[in-house]
Amino acid sequence: MKRVIATYLAETPFTLERAAEAIAGEQSTGTFTAVPGETAALKERFGARIERIVPLEQVRQPSLPGAAVPPGHNGIYRRGEISVSFPLHNFGPSIPNLMACVAGNLYELRELSGLRLLDLDLPDEFASAYPGPRFGIEGTRRLTGVRGRPVIGTIIKPSVGLDPAELEVLVYTLATSGLDFIKDDELNADPPYCPLPVKVAAVSRAVERAAEATGRKIMYAYNITGDIEALKRNHDTVVKAGGNCVMVSMNSVGLAGLAYLNTFSEVPIHGHRNQWGMLTRHGQLGMDFKAYQKLCRLSGADHLHVNGLGSKFYESDDSVVASVQACMEPLLGGYATMPVLSSGQWAGTAEITYARTNTVDVMHLAGGGILAHPDGPAAGVESFKQGWEAAIRGIPAEAYAENHAELRRAFEKFQRKETKR
Repeated sequence: MKRVIATYLAETPFTLERAAEAIAGEQSTGTFTAVPGETAALKERFGARIERIVPLEQVRQPSLPGAAVPPGHNGIYRRGEISVSFPLHNFGPSIPNLMACVAGNLYELRELSGLRLLDLDLPDEFASAYPGPRFGIEGTRRLTGVRGRPVIGTIIKPSVGLDPAELEVLVYTLATSGLDFIKDDELNADPPYCPLPVKVAAVSRAVERAAEATGRKIMYAYNITGDIEALKRNHDTVVKAGGNCVMVSMNSVGLAGLAYLNTFSEVPIHGHRNQWGMLTRHGQLGMDFKAYQKLCRLSGADHLHVNGLGSKFYESDDSVVASVQACMEPLLGGYATMPVLSSGQWAGTAEITYARTNTVDVMHLAGGGILAHPDGPAAGVESFKQGWEAAIRGIPAEAYAENHAELRRAFEKFQRKETKR
């Protein structure tokens, strides 16, 4: 019998065994009381199974409100890793129904004062149902022509408010600056002041003119996020205009929407994870990126945001490194997706990024770190390339900057004084 194994970090005022039983029962054949028809034979065939319990630390305060406590509770809340397996035939190789099982009502169980989905072990049937990324790392490198270093890109800033003429000028400037990639901001998809077809027309004119001037066509990720019925229409608008990448806010369209887009997309899908913080920021709630990225890769994300090292957001560098590594782990026959580093990035962050991840198979994006370079966007791009040259060659970036003006100017503008995490 094929099974899905879900591993959780659980916190409970009861025993870990009691918590595991509650998770297994609630998410398979059980409820709060025995019911007619829940026979031993049915439970044997359809019931969840506790595979492993690893005790961890104990705490004195519950992480989440509303947990029940046993009679005579001594004030101790136990934490541990709990692995539970579910028969695949309970839901089939369907991501929406998988999520109802492994991340459904169990978050609301009163036996739990904390619960976080850490990882998923999925059977091969999911590979047959979901083809995964169509382009991934290799396809993105082929389309951008970038080898031996990261794909370097930027984000349209200001995020919102540019009219089509202003956007066209900005895109042309950026596309002739030496960049490999540009993306719409997640805040800007199909706004009334600049509807997507109008935006696509303006951007495509700028991209094609830049290609004529430089001999190289930049990859532009158009934000096509919208209701499900709009995804095909928006995708086709981009492709008919000669576009070579689309972007979706994955948590807005949902995993099913992402998978639907992947069934017909002719270009790479840039997966933006905005809203991710509300799913993960509390350490005893939500989901770990290791589980999340598997679902996104299965659903077809060719590029997947992972935050950035030394970023402006709360996430630690250790967590970002783990996210990059997770995207590169083989999954169901080798699904691959390109990690996208962004948030507060500039040329100086190349050094720590390469030192910690030991890979150039990433997309490294900077908004202000390129656009706000004191000598203009082209110098910002060149500073990024110089930062990565230094990192790959093992030369300290500040030393390399002594003989590379663009990198030196970037250090003068952006260098941060706080200690790296």
